[in-house]
Amino acid sequence: MVDRMFSTMGDMRVGRYIIAEEHPCKILSMSKSKTGKHGAGKINMEAVSIFDGSKHMLMKPSDADVEVPVIDRKKAQVVSMSGNTAQLMDLVSFETFEITIPEEMAGGIEVGKEIQYMEVMGRKLLLRIESGN
Repeated sequence: MVDRMFSTMGDMRVGRYIIAEEHPCKILSMSKSKTGKHGAGKINMEAVSIFDGSKHMLMKPSDADVEVPVIDRKKAQVVSMSGNTAQLMDLVSFETFEITIPEEMAGGIEVGKEIQYMEVMGRKLLLRIESGN
């Protein structure tokens, strides 16, 4: 399975995802410098890792390639819970897996509820609670 693709710096926008220092990140801000006498303009990006919240900076010419993660958004159902860990079952493949529950979602997750999650570069991240049964 391909977990990354390439795009150009000039095609990126705030809110899109890139790979910076091997971290899948969401772009927070971008600034462009004017072209110089002998070169292309540069783009400076500030991005935050979607998994650990660390900040990353990326500066390249506007026509340079940048890695973009392949993001799969999926749905799963909560099968069981133990502390801050939930066991989920994917609603398409029926694969079961365990995932850590983020603090901001801890109160709303219950057995039987549907969850939306994303799979990025072999790792999974909870996005939101879909519905209850």
